[in-house]
Amino acid sequence: MVPLAYFQLVSAGLFAIGLYGVLARRSAVLIVMSIELMLNAVNINLIAASSHLEGLANFAQFDGQIIAIFVITVAAAEVGLGLAIILRIHRNRSTVNVDEIDLMKW
Repeated sequence: MVPLAYFQLVSAGLFAIGLYGVLARRSAVLIVMSIELMLNAVNINLIAASSHLEGLANFAQFDGQIIAIFVITVAAAEVGLGLAIILRIHRNRSTVNVDEIDLMKW
């Protein structure tokens, strides 16, 4: 069995790459993709921890997997809504560069 620390290192690496993508990118589509990468890193960590967990009952070992399914569901809704907003902004402003979008300014 692979030790839990290896999964945590992979998860931390993916989360760091996603965080760098959110902070360094200017395209709204790439920012949404980086957020998805961060959510997948959390899912890897949850599933790895639940597989190494010694639960009190058989159901307790699936807690991390159930939470990961909820995270995937919320992430799918977030991507759908986020891409719809980005598409609408692109049609109005002809750019998805977050530095050039000033919709909230007076």
